[in-house]
Amino acid sequence: MRKFQCPCGYIYDEELGDPDNGVEPGTLWEDVPEDWVCPVCGLPKDVFVEID
Repeated sequence: MRKFQCPCGYIYDEELGDPDNGVEPGTLWEDVPEDWVCPVCGLPKDVFVEID
């Protein structure tokens, strides 16, 4: 599964999701709601970049 990083350093891992904020484990990045924001700094989804 893929991982995406926010400029603040938070990493969204598709395998883990973000269950504390309504994104279940296994949720693909493209299926994360557009209004979801970084749980650390509040930046929007579109500033995240995919990482290896």
